[in-house]
Amino acid sequence: MGKRFDFLIIGSGLAGMSFALKVADKGSVALICKTTLDEANTYYAQGGIASVMNGLTDNFEKHIEDTLICGDGHCKADVVEKIVRKGPEMIDQLVTWGVDFDKNNVGEYDLHKEGGHSENRILHHKDNTGAEIQLSLVEQLKKHPNIHIFEHHFAIEIITQHHLGQIITHNTTNIECFGAYVMNEKTRSITTFLAKVTLMATGGIGNVYLTTSNPTIATGDGIAMAHRARGVIKDMEFVQFHPTVLYNPNERPSFLITEAMRGYGAVLRNGKKQEFMYKYDKRGSLAPRDIVARAIDNEMKISGDDFVYLDVTHMNAEETKKEYPTIYKKCLSLGIDITKDLIPVVPATHFLCGGILVDDNACSSIRRLYAAGECACSGLHGANRLASNSLLEAIYYADVAAKHAVKAIEQYDFQLNIPDWNDEGTSLPEEMVLITQSIREVGQLMSAYVGIVRSNLRLKRAMNRLKILYSETEILFDRSVVSREICELRNIISVAYLVIKQASLRKESRGLHFNVDYPGKNPQEAEF
Repeated sequence: MGKRFDFLIIGSGLAGMSFALKVADKGSVALICKTTLDEANTYYAQGGIASVMNGLTDNFEKHIEDTLICGDGHCKADVVEKIVRKGPEMIDQLVTWGVDFDKNNVGEYDLHKEGGHSENRILHHKDNTGAEIQLSLVEQLKKHPNIHIFEHHFAIEIITQHHLGQIITHNTTNIECFGAYVMNEKTRSITTFLAKVTLMATGGIGNVYLTTSNPTIATGDGIAMAHRARGVIKDMEFVQFHPTVLYNPNERPSFLITEAMRGYGAVLRNGKKQEFMYKYDKRGSLAPRDIVARAIDNEMKISGDDFVYLDVTHMNAEETKKEYPTIYKKCLSLGIDITKDLIPVVPATHFLCGGILVDDNACSSIRRLYAAGECACSGLHGANRLASNSLLEAIYYADVAAKHAVKAIEQYDFQLNIPDWNDEGTSLPEEMVLITQSIREVGQLMSAYVGIVRSNLRLKRAMNRLKILYSETEILFDRSVVSREICELRNIISVAYLVIKQASLRKESRGLHFNVDYPGKNPQEAEF
């Protein structure tokens, strides 16, 4: 038995939730949540959201320039300008929805500074801004009668002409999205969700790697689904490693130590307690993330240490506890008093700058399919995301997608002759151990060969290993009753393939993609 909604949203982070709120007055909305409403990458964003709010010291031109510099010649300049100039309007929208950004003692926004920013422009709620945004919007969602929330539901595939028997290739130009096949994880039943338009807002790919700051649900599902449907995917080689997650090997996901702490005054030190960042960049610990992550990686290779240190002990202890209560409490639980002790940190997979290619209206190459947030590639981030620009991008593209979809929906109807999901297969008793082992293998090869520093040989070896895992997994998928676990494995392999392939095609080093065989930039390949 199928379901019909005007708007189908896959993913429940800032992009998905804000889109839902903006279209709900115009039709019925289905919001698909892989776990619960509060489990999304947005929730884990500590630092904040970047926007020009202090006209005395800051301006749009500075924010635009900072973004372009950080993007290392690969940003789409017109996109950067549009989004930056819309920043204050997007902040006002969040405040209207109940988001409480911190203010100083005179009632002005308490703006932080982060790496790559020339001015203080990061709005935040202590050190848990993402949670504040997520929970505020959840309250708004629950109030709207047109929004239907499906928690513990997993989107398996988007529905296109392929499911009507048409052969679709990467050269097919008229691909359309009619909805998605969605599994209820509690009953294991698979329902056909038909929709006039669909928004992909599934977040990032962190769990394609061994170590990540992302929640365990971040397995690149939306990108993999769009790729299998022959959508255009771009810039997957630009995987951002956050320079500072708490070194605690037994914990997954890794606990993030926000970049705002370095903006606050914390400095990076090596195993000998020496400050080292000025050897690599004149901006020191406040250099952009790609530079800081590579510097830390190099320091660990030189020393053989498993981590470096972040030092905030020279700052006012009470102020530190007030500004970073979540980090203080977390570290203290491990016996680290950050006001007195150095914090052991390492880089970890954090953010993807590429994804499903979208235009100015958040439209993908597949008709009726929009994408917003981390799973989309808009051109804002270029080769390296400027800190705290991601939440701004998510709400901006949800806004333009909503405006476009509300008008476009009038020309669409439901595709009613979609067949039910074919659920034939056998539940194999050894299936789970095969799946978990394969997921671990993908993470190991991606971390070893496709990490912060790459080479042609490493990329070739990674692809050869991945092809074996792909073949094994497809055989297993064909024989098995569908499950979230095997779908996530397929998605992880698809995303890993895209990262390796697009990294192999980039014959230069730029931003987050550093290949020792091409240490310089190629001006001919700088265009988005």
